[in-house]
Amino acid sequence: MSDIKQKEANEKLAVIRHSVSHIMAQAVVKLFSGTKTAIGPSIENGFYYDFLLPRPITADDLGIIEAEMKRIIDSRQDFIKLFLTRGDALKRFEDEPFKKELINDLPGTDDDTQVCIFVNQNADGNVQWFDLCKGPHVANTREINSSAFKLQSIAGAYWRGDEKRPMLTRIYGTAWENPKDLKSYLAFLEEIEKRDHRRVGKELDLYSTHEEAGAGLIYWHPNGGRMRVAIEDFWRQLHYRNGYEILFTPHIGKSWLWETSGHLGFYNESMYSPMEIDKQDYYIRPMNCPFHIMIYNNKGRSYRDLPLRWAELGTVYRYERSGVLHGLLRVRGFTQDDAHIICTPDQMESEIREVIRFSYGLWKVFGFNDIKAYLATKPEESVGEQSRWDAAQTSLCKAIEAEGISYEIDEGGGAFYGPKIDLKVKDVLGREWQMTTIQFDFNEPERFDMTFIDTDGQHKRPYMIHRALMGSLERFFGVLIEHFGGAFPVWIAPEQIAVIPVSEVFNDYAKKCAAGLKSLDLRVTAELSDDRMNAKIRNCQTRKIPYMLVVGQREADEGAVSIRLRGGNQLPAMKLDEFAGYVKEKIESKSLEI
Repeated sequence: MSDIKQKEANEKLAVIRHSVSHIMAQAVVKLFSGTKTAIGPSIENGFYYDFLLPRPITADDLGIIEAEMKRIIDSRQDFIKLFLTRGDALKRFEDEPFKKELINDLPGTDDDTQVCIFVNQNADGNVQWFDLCKGPHVANTREINSSAFKLQSIAGAYWRGDEKRPMLTRIYGTAWENPKDLKSYLAFLEEIEKRDHRRVGKELDLYSTHEEAGAGLIYWHPNGGRMRVAIEDFWRQLHYRNGYEILFTPHIGKSWLWETSGHLGFYNESMYSPMEIDKQDYYIRPMNCPFHIMIYNNKGRSYRDLPLRWAELGTVYRYERSGVLHGLLRVRGFTQDDAHIICTPDQMESEIREVIRFSYGLWKVFGFNDIKAYLATKPEESVGEQSRWDAAQTSLCKAIEAEGISYEIDEGGGAFYGPKIDLKVKDVLGREWQMTTIQFDFNEPERFDMTFIDTDGQHKRPYMIHRALMGSLERFFGVLIEHFGGAFPVWIAPEQIAVIPVSEVFNDYAKKCAAGLKSLDLRVTAELSDDRMNAKIRNCQTRKIPYMLVVGQREADEGAVSIRLRGGNQLPAMKLDEFAGYVKEKIESKSLEI
């Protein structure tokens, strides 16, 4: 589908969904007398509407609301737009406090303000419903397929997102042009549910969270730890190959550090309260960059030293509201795969290009090939002269274009200290995730008085590039779990091989095979429980172990193993050392296939 046709299709769907949200509101008000209505926009893949209800509703009520919505749609009501003065609109909505607030917030005087409302009426002219909205809506409910929508969930939402305002009930739904599209979307949601990293993480015993001990903090279990070590080792190996050095820096620093960096001024709401040490305020770090700068300023630097590429798997802590915490994807403590490149102005463009190449190479190793770039520009709250922002943005554009990458502009999405490039990857389900960020910074070199001696013997200001490839290990793991559905490539799988004896008679041979494979640094378990062989196989498939080695008399006699893959297929039987070589090659090549 062309971009123009896709845009038209998206706009048509948005109109349908927005109209269905109002039909839902009409149904809810009829079914639950005393309901007060708030807002009901279309959103990606659906819609919602917020209500102040006379009683709590449950999932059982959604079917009742759907039935009433179908009746409304089938009654073929017209959507008619009207314009009223502010005063007349206030009278029309005199029993609707949220609508009255929205009307009063409109700009202009009472006399010159035109308020847009719409009414739903039957062919006989009887008004069935009216609401405050500028649209657009369908002309008549017959444009909506009554079998192509579904109410999905119920949530709480503060009025206007303000915790001090009333808590409303938000009903979410989805709507499509036809039942076939709805069915496909619901199947897509089922697949998302099956792959949910919280569910899979629990099934594979990768990690846990413990709200009673602190919300938004991740506890890595042995299986998750094995995966993390494999990925971190690979990360370090890649960085050394690409000319980086690895740093380790403190987790806390004096308030002076964060005042100087600007974080206390621009980022204070996301930082935790200070702790007093020796009668001075110390903050737990929300960022790693000031510590890297302290190392840079530890001694004089020359242009011959630059560029410096310093990386750190640095754990940081940032406050997030409890309502937005979400498994591994939104946490309060996380480890950034952070790096800072300190370079001369002449080196900046080539360094950014190199980071882009590095990032694309990394993502392809993990099976992400659909990657899109976004250039994030100056936000409302920022530091630095406009001319420097313009020059930095131009350099980032040149670097992206030199790599032949198409990109979109993310207006106002930059950091407070400079513009940035964000790379978003699509997973196997087509969902886009913002991961890599490459940020230009002309603020901190100035604030920390960073200098280098240039070819002319003069002290000059270096440029600084902040860079995270995976973003944070926690969020990366969440995306990775959902991308593979827990069926990981063998090189990162927490359990790579299970040796399964056909009966307890062959336990010793199973243990011997497992010990030989373990000596080659493979992650192996010998399944020696009293369960029957088929039960062991099913258990290993549930644990998504790539290779199951079934051993009995023939295998013991020949020093071989029969190989079953987690999907149920089989490989030809191999000698144990031959199989070990086969698996080692898969691991060393970072193969996505088993």
